[in-house]
Amino acid sequence: MRLVSFEVEGRAGYGIVEEDAILRLDTLAGAPVDLKAALAGWAATGRQPAAGTMIALDEVDLLPPIPNPGKILCVATNFHEAARGDAPDPEYPLTFVRFAESFTGHGRPLLRPSVSGMYDFEGELAVVIGRPGRRIPRSEALAHVAGYACLNDGSVRDWQKHSTQFTAGKNFYRSGSIGPWMVAADAVPDPAALRLETRVNGTVMQRIGMDAMIFDIPWLISYFSTFTPLAPGDIIATGTPSGFGSSRTPQQFLSAGDVIEVDIPSVGCLRNVVSDE
Repeated sequence: MRLVSFEVEGRAGYGIVEEDAILRLDTLAGAPVDLKAALAGWAATGRQPAAGTMIALDEVDLLPPIPNPGKILCVATNFHEAARGDAPDPEYPLTFVRFAESFTGHGRPLLRPSVSGMYDFEGELAVVIGRPGRRIPRSEALAHVAGYACLNDGSVRDWQKHSTQFTAGKNFYRSGSIGPWMVAADAVPDPAALRLETRVNGTVMQRIGMDAMIFDIPWLISYFSTFTPLAPGDIIATGTPSGFGSSRTPQQFLSAGDVIEVDIPSVGCLRNVVSDE
């Protein structure tokens, strides 16, 4: 099952993608107001709706699958790969947060900030929480996952390095993207078997398997839930491999017109074009 949030004729909605159409769930009597609320209701009752009205997929503008997450928790330096050389694994992940307004949906322009020439891309796998929890044991963590999505952790590198905190460089308005949809967790029985590829203008820039994570998804869910309750609709961005623009020699930053694709087979292919702010 592929779940989407969207806008059509100035109104937000959500539903299930079925081939080239969307089964709208927001039009049902008594339907939750948005997909985040729907996830919370499904987690509480164990029931999901099976009826609704249809709308063509090409008639809507896609939003991030969860446009209004309560928390977006992000991880850096999270892959075993040759680029790390002989560096020892970190004891804990480098973590930071992003705001909902820093993301846009599939097919919408990514905004390159006018104040920087160091706008970069990072392809990642996003985990969407479905069941609430606090201090979740690692052995039970995947039962709290609603689904998975592709994510581009668009980063403004000079602003990111203004201090030891990443907040400024990671939160420019619509500098990142999530989508095109959220694939339900039962369609991905083993997220460690997924593979990620990031392309810029058709050229492969990043490629890695999720089994190369230093801190895997159950570990991250357990870790984050130790210090903050996780709620339906919360998002965990699991980190990016090397190959992003600032890791290259020479460095390669994004310009207006560049096309970024984050492709995770069996999850989706997130596509955006860069536009100058």
